[in-house]
Amino acid sequence: MNQPTELSIATDVYRSRRERLLDALRAAGGGIAIVPTAREVLRNRDADYPYRHDSYFYYLTGFTEPEAVLVLDAGAKSGKPASTLFCRAKDPKRETWEGFRFGPEGAREAFGLDAALPVDELDTQMPRLVADAPALHYGFGASTELDEQLRRWLDTVRAQSRSGVTAPAVLHDLLPVLDEMRLFKDEHELAIMRRAARISAEAHRRAMQACRPGVREYELEAELLYTFRRRGAQAPAYGSIVAAGANACVLHYPAGNAIARDGDLILIDAACELDGYASDITRTFPANGRFSPAQRELYDIVLAAQQAAIDATRAGANFDTPHRAAVRVLSQGLLDTGIVDRQRFSSVDDVIAERAYTPFYMHRTGHWLGMDVHDCGDYRERHAAPDETGALPSRVLQASMTLTIEPGLYVRAAENVPERYWNIGIRIEDDAIVTAEGCELMTRDVPVAAGEIEALMRDGQAGAPQA
Repeated sequence: MNQPTELSIATDVYRSRRERLLDALRAAGGGIAIVPTAREVLRNRDADYPYRHDSYFYYLTGFTEPEAVLVLDAGAKSGKPASTLFCRAKDPKRETWEGFRFGPEGAREAFGLDAALPVDELDTQMPRLVADAPALHYGFGASTELDEQLRRWLDTVRAQSRSGVTAPAVLHDLLPVLDEMRLFKDEHELAIMRRAARISAEAHRRAMQACRPGVREYELEAELLYTFRRRGAQAPAYGSIVAAGANACVLHYPAGNAIARDGDLILIDAACELDGYASDITRTFPANGRFSPAQRELYDIVLAAQQAAIDATRAGANFDTPHRAAVRVLSQGLLDTGIVDRQRFSSVDDVIAERAYTPFYMHRTGHWLGMDVHDCGDYRERHAAPDETGALPSRVLQASMTLTIEPGLYVRAAENVPERYWNIGIRIEDDAIVTAEGCELMTRDVPVAAGEIEALMRDGQAGAPQA
């Protein structure tokens, strides 16, 4: 909840983002933008869930305390505040229990805002700020509480109509504008994401080296969480997936208490959040440190699919292009292994056309990554003409976009599938920055080649204390 006191606040970065947003609002005719942070949520009785700020709010402010609202005025005249933060007042008694608060004056100075006021004054100040504005910009439907507050503020302004005061006549959804801004990462963001990737990669290496038959899933999760916090990350970016054996065929399986058996594969999809930014890594490795022939066969297919997707990820390519490249390699592998019926499908084109790969590969090859692990931003060209099927074309990748590349294969026990492949689930995921020439992989500090994984695990087992 509290702002890290040892973290230097990138005031110029947040101020620049606010100015860019104000410029966009002015180009759209002006008005007032309202961006609230997330609410605190009760877990049970008097215990809250761990607090995490709203990503849009943080993107524009860097402020992590709850009970805060940012207001931007695109029509502010000279000498009037264009950016106003409402936040909790200083309260020494509450700070004894909850920790440091910046307070309005401290927040204004620390985060480079034009003005700051106590959040308790929000309902009295907002009608004044909204009055005579041509438009309101906010996230429609994101908060029922904000929707209700807006209604009250507008009612207050409309009640002054006989005095010549007018309420905004137009409402605009602010989120598409912010989504587009957040889709392109600046150097400040990329530096944090690279560090988060290094921490997460170290956690995966530690979990690999700690693994051996008899370990439970939650023990491996503990190795991950320990490394995240030890290296300075604030939290996991999402619920850690640690899946042994057949559990790896469940895409969002939470780490449980299953025991890793000799001959199982372990799939770990886990990563940290650092200073508001997520990383996202998946690796699959053998519990005993040695891939079986069938496991190695499927693993190498998934790895080749990932490499095909990596090779297809560059500025100018469509977002769908890496996915199609991965699907072709996976489909050929399913055909070659006989997992897909070779008598029914004579070519990889048939497998793709009939979508016969989908029982074994049912998700996309990537997603946007940033402040949220499934980050905001359109996957389609919003303003392009639809194709003959009525679908909008896939988004064109541009430099400084960040995304994951994560093909997989999940083979459950089934009569028409060779038994040697039963209950094998494999996913390999890395985080990429799109560049003009291709992409930069941020997460390759943890090995991905089967032989390198086995070597790392041998080193870990050799250094383990003897029972």
